[in-house]
Amino acid sequence: MELSIRDAQARFAEAMAAVMRGEKVVITDEGKPVAELSPLVERRRGGIDWAAAETFRKEHGLDRFEGQDLWPPEFDDPAFSRKVLGLED
Repeated sequence: MELSIRDAQARFAEAMAAVMRGEKVVITDEGKPVAELSPLVERRRGGIDWAAAETFRKEHGLDRFEGQDLWPPEFDDPAFSRKVLGLED
């Protein structure tokens, strides 16, 4: 639905009814869009959706990337980190 500013003022209840049905209402000024009324998108609480992230990675071929096996096996060992950083006693 598209309404001019004047029409949006006069037909606000109708515009809101359209939004409640899931439609977007574009408000125009001299034929140019200046605002949009749209239904609120409910946001999930609780952080990252790891299952959706995994699905996205697999769909886009990001589950393995080139050079992934470049790190030596001892990389996660704190002693290795100290050696690389020159912090050995």
